[in-house]
This record gives sequence, C-alpha cells and structure tokens, in this order.
Amino acid sequence: MTYNRSRRLFLGRTLAASAVGATGILTSSGLAMANQAAVEKLYYGPKPGIAKLNANENPFGPSPDAIKAMAEAVSSGGAYYAYPAAVKLLDMLGEYYGLERENIALSAGSSPILSFAAMAATTKGTILGPDLFWDTTSKLPIKSGGPEIKRVPNTADLGIDLDALYDAIDDKVGMVQICNPNNPTGRIVDPVKLKEFCIKASKKTLVLVDEAYNELVDDPVKNSMVPLIKEGHNVIVARTFSKIYGLAGLRVGYMLGSAENIEWINRYGLGGYTINQAGLAAAIASFNDKAFMNFSRDKIAEAKGIIYDAVKANGLTALPSSTNFVFVNLGKTGDANAFRKAMEKENILIRGQYRTYKPWSRVSAGKIEDVKRYAAAMPKALEAMEKMA
Repeated sequence: MTYNRSRRLFLGRTLAASAVGATGILTSSGLAMANQAAVEKLYYGPKPGIAKLNANENPFGPSPDAIKAMAEAVSSGGAYYAYPAAVKLLDMLGEYYGLERENIALSAGSSPILSFAAMAATTKGTILGPDLFWDTTSKLPIKSGGPEIKRVPNTADLGIDLDALYDAIDDKVGMVQICNPNNPTGRIVDPVKLKEFCIKASKKTLVLVDEAYNELVDDPVKNSMVPLIKEGHNVIVARTFSKIYGLAGLRVGYMLGSAENIEWINRYGLGGYTINQAGLAAAIASFNDKAFMNFSRDKIAEAKGIIYDAVKANGLTALPSSTNFVFVNLGKTGDANAFRKAMEKENILIRGQYRTYKPWSRVSAGKIEDVKRYAAAMPKALEAMEKMA
C-alpha cells in the first residue's frame, strides 16, 4: 500500500491543583510554550518553513484509515460522549494483550496516566530511575510537595545500569521507572536482562516500564514487559498512540497492570470522562494497520540514516537508536543549547541540553526534507555554536 503524507480517556479523581499542567489541562504556562506565530495565525502543525525535529512525532500520520475513521466519528458522534468507542478500544487492547478491561486504563496520551502513577507511587515513597530518562511526569509530585526523584548514574555509554538500580531499591522507594527504549538516549535494554530485573525488583516495589517507543524496535513483542503482568508480577506498562501511529495531536495512551494497580492509580485521575471521539476513532483504526506502521518505520529509518551520515561527515558521533530520534554527541566543547539556538536561526527546531549532559543534542527523525535541512545546516550551526561558547 502506498501512503501519501496528509493531513490521553480516563476515569478517576482530580489531581492536586498545583499539578494540573501535566494532566492534559491547558494552562497559561502551557500556552506560553506555544509557537507565537502559530497563535497569531492558526496552524495545526508547524508553521510553513519550519523543520520541526524537537518532539519525536511521526509526521507521516495519521494514516489514511485513521483520517477516514475520524471524519466519520466527528460527523456522526462528535456531539456525544465517546464511552462506546473507549470500550471498543479497551476490548481491542485486552484481546491483543490477553488482559481484561480492568487491567487497562486509557488516557489522553500516556502523560496523564504516567502522572497519575507518579502521584500514587509517591504516597508510598520516592520514584527511582536512571539519571537520564523521560522524567517529566515523575517530576509532577514535586510540585505538590512530594519527594525528589532518586537517580542512579547511567553507564559510561549512557545505558541504564540495572544492577545499580536494583541495589538502590530500599523501603523508601515507591516505584522504579524505566523508559525502554529510553528517551533521550534512544538506547534499548536487553529484554532478557530487563525481564530478570523487573521480576526481582517488583518483589520489593512497583516497577513502571514506559514503552512509548516499543513499536519502533526490531522485535516489539520480545522487548515488551507486558507478559509480566499476566504472570502476576508487580509491574505496570505505559504505551501510547503518539509515536509510531502518528497520533500525537489526538492524545490517546494507556497503561496496563493488575486490576489492583490500575484501580489504585485511577484514584489520582481526572473526574468524569475525558474522552476524545476523534482520537479514539483514529486509535481504533490504526491499531492493526501494519502497512502504515511498516511505512512509518521505513521513513524513520531513512531519516535516521541521513542524520547519522551528517554526524559522521562532521566528525561527530551519536548513540545507536531504537527510536525515532538520535542523541548526538557534539564533542567535548559542544553546547547543546547553543547548537539548538544556531539551528533555530535556520528555522530548524531541535532539543537543547538534558540535565548536566551539555554536549548531547537530541534530534527527531521527522519529514525527510526537514531532516535533509538539518544535515545541510549542521556545519554552519556547529560553527555558530563554537562562537557562542
């Protein structure tokens, strides 16, 4: 099939008022993050001329089937609450994973349900994770007076040190969180070692595995920890339709776990139905669309190849990536924030510095033409970065 580029439901209680920014509620701080040009004139994607490579989106979606399903859902069901569509998606997910409805929580993207898990976990203790991982939702309890994240150094090659993580678990840890493949590094943990870790660590505390990028790896089933839930281990897994399915703007995600864990985490959710009819329709249509997923994987691989070639041509290195982004080492004198600013002057958006990792810059595998612009602009941006340093 040939594709032409076109174009988080949850039941529970309210989060603390100081934390609503990460629950899907649009706040003034959220608005401040919006591109001002996009506010002045309505653009549903990046403004024309902008190469958007900063958010790990799949710009080749939604799929044609998803667009068709959304049109039907909005025209015939936009006036109604979307509970039936939510139940349909729950049943599809349950059948695929071999779980019951009570083992699954839907949300507007995976961020809300990850936030709810963080709020629940910190009632029991701190969150433990590697030094580098997607920690935005894990930081949420801190705004409400919760504990700081307990971090374990990454390995020399920026991998996750499972042994060190396990040794750091004590009775003050309420949850261990791992993002696999990891963001921002793009690295994946050996599935056998990760499974062994999850089994023994879950005997001590709750283990959360964020699998947002799972569908992008070579063997998604082999690398998923979902089977541990069926085996009765104290493990929860978060997934999203925002990445491979190209539905980041439609906000559909979910969490899998024991009925007890899902019910416990639900207590920290939003009241009522936060259901998006269009997003659910797109998710239902996309879930089994293997042709579109393969198409997206091919495009992402092509884009990453361009990035790696540019990195090598400019005398730099980058980590191997099992995701739709690349973590580039700008060298000993590199400055990810200066490099980001230099790229922005070329209308190319990438990420800046993560924590103390000043030389490391993350770029997403976006549209091919945008990635080519990134590659072409790299020499000039590197020169400008050095002048800013």
